[in-house]
Amino acid sequence: MYQGNKLHFISMDVPFPPNYGGVIDVFYKLKAFHQLGVEIHLHLFGFNEIESDVLRKYAKEVYFYPIHQKPFYIFQKYPISVRSRDSKLLYERIKSLKAPIFFESLKTTFILNKYTLEGYSKYLRLHNIEQNYFSGLAESEKNLVKKALFYIEAKKYIQYENIIHQFDEVFTLSKFEQNYIQEKYNKGKFVPVFHGNETFQSLSEKGEFALYHGDLRASDNCKVVDFLIEVFKEIDYSFVIASGCREDWVKAKIKNHPHIQFVKLKDFDHLKNLFEKAHLNIAWSFQESGTKLKVINALFNSRFSIINENVIDDEKISGLCVQVSNKSELIKAINHLKNQPFLGSKEYIDTLEYDLNDKLNAEIILKQIFN
Repeated sequence: MYQGNKLHFISMDVPFPPNYGGVIDVFYKLKAFHQLGVEIHLHLFGFNEIESDVLRKYAKEVYFYPIHQKPFYIFQKYPISVRSRDSKLLYERIKSLKAPIFFESLKTTFILNKYTLEGYSKYLRLHNIEQNYFSGLAESEKNLVKKALFYIEAKKYIQYENIIHQFDEVFTLSKFEQNYIQEKYNKGKFVPVFHGNETFQSLSEKGEFALYHGDLRASDNCKVVDFLIEVFKEIDYSFVIASGCREDWVKAKIKNHPHIQFVKLKDFDHLKNLFEKAHLNIAWSFQESGTKLKVINALFNSRFSIINENVIDDEKISGLCVQVSNKSELIKAINHLKNQPFLGSKEYIDTLEYDLNDKLNAEIILKQIFN
């Protein structure tokens, strides 16, 4: 459909393997753009260059730029996560090919502070209201140095965010972010997260346990695990905590509770196997976070999903879940649903396969860029 249309695509991280929320959205968006015929010139920032034949399948050119985190950046006005992604070579490559530029997150936009890119149409995929995100990290962080750095980063983003004026359009991950950007900058279009699931997996009506999965390098997720362990101490039902890290930390907390276990995640196929066996999936956050990918994956690949209000702000998607707001409501929901058969209705399946269709959502963005 967009055969021959060229696009500069700048990612804040190397999106393969797609192993955390932000790069999952990047990777499957990149794939959908390619499937619709766009000629992608892919620019990747990262701490380590990863040679990936997979990315070369979806992009005509793949360029890598190192992230430089230098101590003196803390004294500059720019957020460190922006300032560290600086590259003259990126500017030169963009100037050598006249094509629209698609920026993944505000972190990739430092080039706009140094160089003139007049005549180029510019589009932003907003991954967070960054000052809210870093403030949330600071609230959950126990290390005082990290806590202070997160607060400083949040404060810097309040001013830096004004760079949004330079974009032709901003594509948000959540309705909350869309409303915020529309009110403040008179732009903003909600496009749901890209996730790679194509069809709903029809499973048996009953699973075996409740499941929570998350990256336990994130302080908010650690806080959630503490909370959920306290919840399941009061419930006679098997509970699995799955993560790729912090095994010893979790096992120390659950050693006297044999119905709670930790599973070390190997990869997404391993997670899908857990989804197939889970009867209940719990997604929780103590900070507002738009729509979490873990919920989308659970809806497509498992049975019941129980959430709190911080993990989804798209009413169509939250309507597929059981939403509760505190510990007592969560305990009540688990005790009720653990013996209930899961029946995915036609409306449930249609909402997933149409509203969360990667290809259809890619078209929303590309129509804006190329039409």
